[in-house]
Amino acid sequence: MSATAARAVRGAAGVLAVAALAHTLWNGLAEPGAALAFGILVAFGELARRDGPGAPGYRGAPLGSAGALAYALLGQNSGGPTRHGVPETVAVVAAAVLAGTVPHIARGCGPAADQLARRVLTVAFAAACFRPLHTSGRLTELAGEGPYLVPFLLLLLGLAALCDAVIAAALAGARTERPYGPRLREALRAQLGIGSAVCATGAVIALGVAVAGLWAVPVFSVPLLVTQLSFHRITAIRTTYRQTITSLARATEIAGYTPPGHSRRVAALSCAVGRELGLSERELTVLEYAALMHDIGQLSLVDPVPAGATAGLPGAEARRIAGLGAEVARQTGVPDEVAVVVERQADPYREQPPLARIVRAANAYDDLVGANRHPGGALAALEQLRLGTGHDYQPEVVECLARVLARGGRGRVVPIPPG
Repeated sequence: MSATAARAVRGAAGVLAVAALAHTLWNGLAEPGAALAFGILVAFGELARRDGPGAPGYRGAPLGSAGALAYALLGQNSGGPTRHGVPETVAVVAAAVLAGTVPHIARGCGPAADQLARRVLTVAFAAACFRPLHTSGRLTELAGEGPYLVPFLLLLLGLAALCDAVIAAALAGARTERPYGPRLREALRAQLGIGSAVCATGAVIALGVAVAGLWAVPVFSVPLLVTQLSFHRITAIRTTYRQTITSLARATEIAGYTPPGHSRRVAALSCAVGRELGLSERELTVLEYAALMHDIGQLSLVDPVPAGATAGLPGAEARRIAGLGAEVARQTGVPDEVAVVVERQADPYREQPPLARIVRAANAYDDLVGANRHPGGALAALEQLRLGTGHDYQPEVVECLARVLARGGRGRVVPIPPG
């Protein structure tokens, strides 16, 4: 059902874009100057995108998103009313997005079709809410042209952000079979931060053009452009940091203390369980780092643990290894909360922080089935984890782990997303 809904969303976006382009080509542009100015802004915003296919909509190209929303909510230009309708708005935005995407596609790193569908549908929603009210004159009756217009625009932008989150959650169903509720919560959290800046910039550009004309477009776009460039630098730093931690985590595999790929499998499975439980993006980042480094304490051992399986060790020995790993983690400069998760992963689950409970369950499962060591396979390994829910593993985490594995196939998990 999720995959069907995602195909329906993409199909609706494609049909809407084609119909809007055909309508505009047949009838011409009502305001060529405004269409050109905002088309250039949206295309430039797409050209400035640097973070590839996996980036969320607003975070991937915030300047283009703000320009598209501003064009949809543009009521006046230099004091005179604007005349472009919903089809023209969608057509200009769709054409600009495609124009700005071509160079990325030529380099083999263009945005996913889902992002283009979200952009078209979100702008169409905003324009459908605003343009008819503006054209009919009812907007003046409802909000006037004074201070009440600003909160009205912000309300529409908030609804557009909500629409984008709903569409994003629906499209995510094609990539994962997680329930819709957690996907929607994750999409709503993604709207915070840069999403708020996009909405505020869109309102400021629309109001600025109403008074100062199209010259306001580049002037009011500069702050968000600087923010976008800063975001790209932060993303690059985070990517490098994550790669460093991943390389450090492989030290136990290279030294022969753990099986190849163990830390990456535990991290991927932990993140999948964390998303199922509705963790925030920051919590998922901490969880991923801790899962990657959970076995780093084994480097301090003289005699390696057989097959690197710490889940079967006595509690005192497992906690000693976890404490050694926390010391190594702190020396690498990771946030202290990452080291705490590493340190507490071997404690009884009632004494653990929530993230450590996830790492412990994921590690135990991979220790049992990662190298086909459990004679009963994945189902028997899960049953063994369930038997340990009285002391070692949190029942909710184990059941969530079972749901994740059931959707992805026994022993199969989704890869860790970048960033």
